[in-house]
Amino acid sequence: MASNLEDFGDAADFRTLLEYVRSNRGFDFTGYKQPSLMRRVTRRMQTVGITSFSNYTDYLEVHPDEFQHLFNTLLINVTAFFRDSAIWEALRTEVIPAILRAKADTDPIRIWSAGCASGEETYSVAMVLAELLGIEQFQARVKIYATDLDEDALTEARQATYSRHKIDGLSETQLRTFFDRKDEIYTFSKELRRMVIFGRHDLVQDAPISKIDLLLCRNTLMYFNAETQGRILTRFHFALNDNGYLFLGKAEMLLTHSDLFSPVQLKGRVFTKVPRLTGRDRLLIMAQTGHEASPDNLPDQLRLLETAFDIGPVARIVLKHNGVLALANQRVRGLFSLSPQDIGRPLQDLELSYRPVELRSCLEEAYERRRPITLSDVAWQNSRGEALFLEVQIIPLFSRDNAILGASISFVDITQFKRLQAELEHANQELEMAYEELQSTNEELETTNEELQSTNEELETTNEELQSTNEELETMNEELQSANEELQTLNEELQRSSSDLNKSNTFLECVFASLKGGVAVVNRDLQVQIWNTKAEDLWGLRPEEVVGQYFLNLDIGLPVEQLRQPIRDCLTSAAVGSVELTVEAVNRKGRSLSCHITCTPLVNTKKQVQGVILIME
Repeated sequence: MASNLEDFGDAADFRTLLEYVRSNRGFDFTGYKQPSLMRRVTRRMQTVGITSFSNYTDYLEVHPDEFQHLFNTLLINVTAFFRDSAIWEALRTEVIPAILRAKADTDPIRIWSAGCASGEETYSVAMVLAELLGIEQFQARVKIYATDLDEDALTEARQATYSRHKIDGLSETQLRTFFDRKDEIYTFSKELRRMVIFGRHDLVQDAPISKIDLLLCRNTLMYFNAETQGRILTRFHFALNDNGYLFLGKAEMLLTHSDLFSPVQLKGRVFTKVPRLTGRDRLLIMAQTGHEASPDNLPDQLRLLETAFDIGPVARIVLKHNGVLALANQRVRGLFSLSPQDIGRPLQDLELSYRPVELRSCLEEAYERRRPITLSDVAWQNSRGEALFLEVQIIPLFSRDNAILGASISFVDITQFKRLQAELEHANQELEMAYEELQSTNEELETTNEELQSTNEELETTNEELQSTNEELETMNEELQSANEELQTLNEELQRSSSDLNKSNTFLECVFASLKGGVAVVNRDLQVQIWNTKAEDLWGLRPEEVVGQYFLNLDIGLPVEQLRQPIRDCLTSAAVGSVELTVEAVNRKGRSLSCHITCTPLVNTKKQVQGVILIME
């Protein structure tokens, strides 16, 4: 295949062609996978009989109508209702119910179907939502945005009209509920169709739709190269709400984009957005006021941070600027016997203000210097009588305008560190003795690590190549499916034409059988084309014995030589009209008779003589 593609020109000519398409029609295909794109372009070039990319660029300049045919070839629109039914069942039973549970009863639900083609998947998700919500709730809350690059496909999707073979995946209940039928044509419900907005959208160049709860983009990313896929996925990440879901095709796995999306159901290619915590959220949790606040009144992200603060491994308190205790985590409450009632009390009223170390003067110093202060090796005895060593860290907290909000005070248990420090000093001598052996071992490990890293890179490359091959196979499968549908349509047309021809032949046979006399039709070479049953009765020859034979050579009771001149007169000009004559003949039973013969020119629609009709009575 590669050698065949090279026959059409080099990569530079192909890039020139893509640049010409982009500058003249605004379609940027430079981010698509080049082998697949080149294969489809050459297919169109073969159709119009062009053998090089440079010549095809010239052809587009002279024939602007060719752009539409090229786009129809490049933009593969293979889709179906509830394609991959098992995956849609997971969407129905797990993903969409999770979206509904996270929303209030009146909250809007926003869906984006990117690369919607002729609309089957868009209307599939509409049916699932309508079944789960009910028709009234669906109309009140749901808004579905369906986009594609192909204007012809969007026009077909807006019409929402499908033939019988395109709705094979739907149940009878769904057909009765969501479609209006006229003959063998099914049209999606106009009431529900109003909730779907179709529009042209370029995933690479146009801004994404925002605040989306569910984004469907199946078997579209696989046509783009890795760099363009990354740009599109970044736009998808922006488009989705923090708890939004991304629904992809079977060949699209997002192995290298775990920072943007995490799999919910990898087999079904369902992913959820990885949210990013902003600096503002961090500032809010650190600036909490000292009064009681119900966790239910805080955003989920802040409740998560507050819980993480409370179970943190380091004992910590947070003070407001006026010295009131605002926060105290679980570890500091156990270490210094603080209770929840101490939250909101001034630090000076607590024993913690001077034991194990005087904190008030240190706080004033931290505020004055506007930088952290660290106190090391602070001795303390806990409630169980164990001797501890603490490192106290006093960190002032500032607002955005650099005003002091308060301070965070951490009590880091360094008892184990002190013990380890003593053991470390003892072990230093042994380490010095083992240094040379360790250095040698380290060099061996470094070499092994480099080999493993090289192997890992080769495996990653192989994995990417396998994924790319899989996407190529998926693309070729869709191309074959598209070609199969076209062949099926042609076959249906041929069957209809064949049926019409059979009917015409039957009708013509009835006409000839109903005529009183024998009928023979000869072409311009005087070869018999038609020989009816009355002619068989007259002369005793069956049609299969006569058709294709030279008429003047027939051995029958009719003196055919006397007909030579009348036949030639009819073949000479249609203006001759009919020629009649009577000859003496002998029928198949040996009886003599007078046969009246009428010769009439057989004329086509262009007034050209195609043969002669002979009626023998």
